[in-house]
Amino acid sequence: MTDIAWHFTGDKLRDGSPIPPIGHTLIHSGEIKMCVSGYHWSRTPFQALPYAPGPLLHKVRIGGTIRETKGDKGVSSERTIIATIDATQLLRRFAADQALSVAHLWPMPDVVREYLTGLDESKRDAAWAAARAAAWAAAWTAARAAARDAAMDAARADFNRRVAALFA
Repeated sequence: MTDIAWHFTGDKLRDGSPIPPIGHTLIHSGEIKMCVSGYHWSRTPFQALPYAPGPLLHKVRIGGTIRETKGDKGVSSERTIIATIDATQLLRRFAADQALSVAHLWPMPDVVREYLTGLDESKRDAAWAAARAAAWAAAWTAARAAARDAAMDAARADFNRRVAALFA
């Protein structure tokens, strides 16, 4: 098992303390318990994404007492940052590429595609507005279709009941 893991933060650690300098080992002296106490991390950067409170990605060395789930996270009594990057642009590009990979599934407005392709911040607000409008339109269409289908089902059942009563 490797002692290298990954951890995202914002400008501070979750407990409000400052991000330690590279090479400084944090040591937790209390009980090590997943999601409760100790220094948390994931084995891959992708596994760490759901827990990211901010865009700073730290490559860390873990040690001491280590508890790990079979899934995507672990906790240890020691964690040392060995490298840090601001992953903001990486995260935006990754998210945009994921959105573009499913663009064929909906009528993506041109401004949304333009924003996702170039990440031009001047198009961001317009892209959000267009995507939001498209999502609302799709939701309303689905809701209307569901209501129409439910009304048709009720009418069909009522008609069939009436006919059955005539032939009883």
